[in-house]
Parts: sequence; structure tokens; C-alpha cells
Amino acid sequence: MTDIPELTEELLERAIPARLRKRLMQGRFESGEDITALRSFVGLTQAEFARAIEISVHTLRNWEQGRRKPEGPAIALLRIAARHPKIIRENLESAA
Repeated sequence: MTDIPELTEELLERAIPARLRKRLMQGRFESGEDITALRSFVGLTQAEFARAIEISVHTLRNWEQGRRKPEGPAIALLRIAARHPKIIRENLESAA
């Protein structure tokens, strides 16, 4: 039998509903709040998340505030972040 890790307060704060995560994994970002929720789910600050996916903080803020929407390759990166948040965090570590 495998041990199930305990949910910490931090993990609960970062959690997003399964329905939302499924939609984000499909690349359907409906608002800036979706981007913010995804970044929180990955567990990174704006600066860290931007560096991890190699975009400017300004671009990320524009997405999160709904002034712009991600397109093309950016959506692909965001889908990867929704599916594999650990990879995004590892990418940040290797970019440092």
C-alpha cells in the first residue's frame, strides 16, 4: 500500500477545481482569472512563472488583468503548466 501525502495548508490554498483544471489543460482560457489560478496552482510568483515559461512579467500581467490573451505557442506552454506543474517549477530551477 502506498502512502498518500498529507494535504498541507499551502497545497489547499493552491488547489483549483478539477473542472477548471480540465478546461485549462484543453487550452480554453476564458479570462485573466484563469491565468492567475493556473499560476497559483503551479505555486509561483508572477516573476517566477514568467521566467519559467520565458515570457516577460509585463506580458503575464497583461494576461492576468485581461488586457491581452495568450495565443499560439503561449497557450501550448500554459496547457503544459496545467498538466505538469512540476515541470514548470523544474524549468525555473534550471533557468536560474
